[in-house]
Amino acid sequence: MSTSRKTSNPRKAAGAVELAGVIPYLVSPVHPRTGRVLSPVLARLCRDLIRQGVHGLSPLGSTGEFAYLTAEQRLAVVETVVQASAGQVPVIPGVASCTTADAVAQARAYEKLGADGILAILEAYFPVDDEGVYQYFKAIADAVSVPVTLYTNPNFQRSDLTLPVIDRLSRIPNIRYIKDASFNTGRLLTIIEKVEGRMQVFAASAHIPTAVMMIGGVGWMAGPACLVPKQSVELYDLCRAGKWTEAMALQRRLWRINQVFAKYNLAACVKGGLQLQGYAVGDPLAPQAPLSEQGREDVKAVLASLA
Repeated sequence: MSTSRKTSNPRKAAGAVELAGVIPYLVSPVHPRTGRVLSPVLARLCRDLIRQGVHGLSPLGSTGEFAYLTAEQRLAVVETVVQASAGQVPVIPGVASCTTADAVAQARAYEKLGADGILAILEAYFPVDDEGVYQYFKAIADAVSVPVTLYTNPNFQRSDLTLPVIDRLSRIPNIRYIKDASFNTGRLLTIIEKVEGRMQVFAASAHIPTAVMMIGGVGWMAGPACLVPKQSVELYDLCRAGKWTEAMALQRRLWRINQVFAKYNLAACVKGGLQLQGYAVGDPLAPQAPLSEQGREDVKAVLASLA
């Protein structure tokens, strides 16, 4: 897929990109032998999610297996999603690297392809101190004109964003959002209080979205939303309307999918679930294992209960 053409993006040109709502982390369908990105499958998924009412699309997140893709594959994924979205919803691809220079290059390339924002992720083999973490994210923000969402996940990252670093980064004009994937909802409230409106907070699969919306969050970025987009959007709408009793009733039902996903590999669960729904997205990239037969039965049962 060509990456030389800059995709027209009227929303970005108008300077009106505001992120909120349900933003699914997309899978990355890759042919197991050729390594070619299965663009028609990914494009179909994007179009279907938009029809179900999602508020954005985020390729190359954790569910998108960014750590297992080549640079060429990542570019093909982003271009496919930008073209499929056709400006209907914002596209916020993940940028992740162990080096600042590579992360900056990725961010610039994705903006050139037409991305509406960047989800900035820090990979680290050796630990990075607070100043190094700050400079990494600052460099990404300085390299692009689109809004940047910080991604923090202390359960997987060697070097996490501390609260003082988050506070400093919130003062950079185009760092406007943070997606925190810790299991600590209290940390989210602390972040909301600390940044004083300079950044908005997204929840992750690890959090209960209704609780995050109640304390001031603006939505959630999560892989499971690929499988239950309609119900996820309904939950968001209930939260926005302040219908907390109805929201919690739906939240309790939807939490079943999080409980199943906690037992298995995230990408395997989402790809396995999408296969059950008729999307030929394939299995996770090796050396990750595909969803087990028991896993498929568990995911199938929970999806049936939520249909």
